[in-house]
Amino acid sequence: MARRLAAALTFIGILMLAGCGNDYGVDQNGQPIASQRLDKHWVVLNYWAEWCAPCRTEIPEFNALADQLKERNVGVFGVNFDHVQGEELKSASEKMGIRFTVLAQDPAEFFDIPRSEGLPVTYIIDTQGKVREQLLGEQTAAGVMAKLEALQALK
Repeated sequence: MARRLAAALTFIGILMLAGCGNDYGVDQNGQPIASQRLDKHWVVLNYWAEWCAPCRTEIPEFNALADQLKERNVGVFGVNFDHVQGEELKSASEKMGIRFTVLAQDPAEFFDIPRSEGLPVTYIIDTQGKVREQLLGEQTAAGVMAKLEALQALK
């Protein structure tokens, strides 16, 4: 009887884990990132660094884009290029004026994103987790929105 119970509990545990999405770690405030926020959604992923002047210029554009896209179920996320963590990430995000979610863990492996040597760089990822567009250089909310809408129309 105990063996059957253990086997049943193991099976249930496996089923529960199978339903979980990718582990995206935590955000700049140390809060867990639910996989439902990225998996099976369009994602705009912006890599930034404090030392990058164009990054500083485009952050307000991504803040505006994140606000615009809330109703459309598209996530705007940032990743610190220098991989800072914890309080340093929180502080850097605040200094940059970032209001959208910054991922402490780089999701490049989940989306098969090669490391870019230039900044800023932004990726548009479709609902299947496939990178559909790489945008090098400073972006505007209108420019990213237009590219996103064009890509979504192709689906």
